[in-house]
Amino acid sequence: MTPFLGEVFGTMILIIFGGGVVAGVVLQQSKAEASGWIVITFGWGLGVAMAIYAVGQFSGAHINPAVTLGLAVIGEFPWARVPAYVLAQAIGAFLGAVVVWLHYYPHWERTSSQEAKLAVFCTAPAVPHTPSNLMSEIIGTFVLVLGVLAIGANEFTEGLNPLIIGLFILAIGLSLGGTTGYAINPARDLGPRLAHCLLPIAGKGGSNWKYAWVPVVGPLIGGVAGALFYRHVFISGSTLAMLLALAVIVACLFGEYLFVRRSASRQMAPGHD
Repeated sequence: MTPFLGEVFGTMILIIFGGGVVAGVVLQQSKAEASGWIVITFGWGLGVAMAIYAVGQFSGAHINPAVTLGLAVIGEFPWARVPAYVLAQAIGAFLGAVVVWLHYYPHWERTSSQEAKLAVFCTAPAVPHTPSNLMSEIIGTFVLVLGVLAIGANEFTEGLNPLIIGLFILAIGLSLGGTTGYAINPARDLGPRLAHCLLPIAGKGGSNWKYAWVPVVGPLIGGVAGALFYRHVFISGSTLAMLLALAVIVACLFGEYLFVRRSASRQMAPGHD
């Protein structure tokens, strides 16, 4: 199998497990209906593990453009191969979403909530607030890439690494996923969102393209930041890099604070009842 196909099939497996578990939980008359967030996070974590087991030997199982870009930025992956990997990941995510749609075919018509149907394919914020939602995706993906690199630096029993990473994804979902649904992967969100837009899903509603840039831009920023932080702080031990990272974090928090203050002022102003 070529690396391109490895990324296609790996990302497709990820979405079959991840989108599938969401469908089982939110679609009506599923035997897993209303089984909750713990079930969803376990499904995504084990889906990542299974995808890595399946294609890691062929492509390295990036299955995420944020991981691919982060590795390229720190010199761990050739820039020339980045476009092909990202394309393969997007194709795989789209195909995985189509499989989930077919698997749960009778349930779409029986499910009344358009929001639930969209949730099977892509993420949405629990509380719509663009700066916070973007920050959430940045932080989640920062932790993801930093953690993947840190896990890779350790020696485990042969074959155990994918399971460890799967459990790590579970931890991210449990700890950080409640805000935006932890896309932390542009392909995971954009490919299935496009599938939702194109597929003849009964009573599906809109695909919320207004929000779609957040789970793309946020993870890309977070992935690059996480990789750079690991390289320059964990490996090089650079004090300057640590200070720059802290300065960026403070600047982001201050920017969000100003945005919140400005939004509050507008709501209190006359004519904004």
